[in-house]
Amino acid sequence: MDLRRAVITDAQAIADLARDAYEHYIPVIKAVPQPMQADYAELIAADEVWLSGPSDQPDASLVLRLQPDHLLLWSIAVAPHRQGSGLGNHLLDFCFQRARDHQKPELRLFTNALMTSNQLWYQRRGFRETRREQIGDKLAVHMSAPVPEA
Repeated sequence: MDLRRAVITDAQAIADLARDAYEHYIPVIKAVPQPMQADYAELIAADEVWLSGPSDQPDASLVLRLQPDHLLLWSIAVAPHRQGSGLGNHLLDFCFQRARDHQKPELRLFTNALMTSNQLWYQRRGFRETRREQIGDKLAVHMSAPVPEA
C-alpha cells in the first residue's frame, strides 16, 4: 500500500471519495455522514490527511488528528470498488503505526451508533466502546484501542 500526505490540491478528490464511500449510509442514519460534509482543505491544513491511489481518483483516505494523549482517527474512507479488499485493514495498521510514530499509547475514533458494521469491524481490530454521546439528533459511539508495540 502506497500512502502519501495530501496537499491542498487533493481536497476535491478526497471530498469525492468521501461521498462515494459514505453515501450508502445516508438511508441508514437518515442524515449525511460527517465526512461527506467536511472541508478537506481545512483538514489538510490542520491535520494529517493521507491518500492511497491516483491523485485524481484516490482509492482511500485517512484523516488523523493528533491529541495530547492519543491519536484520533477522524475519518477513514475506502472507494466502493476497493471495499472488502483488505485495504481498510492496511489503513488501520498504518493508523497504529502513526500513533507509534507520535508516541501515543492509544488510537481513538467515533462512529454513528447506527453504523453497526463499522463498530463490529473495529471491535475485531481490538477497539472497545468507551462511551456514547448524543450530538444533536445523532448518537456517536466512541471507541478506543491500545497501540501495540511494533
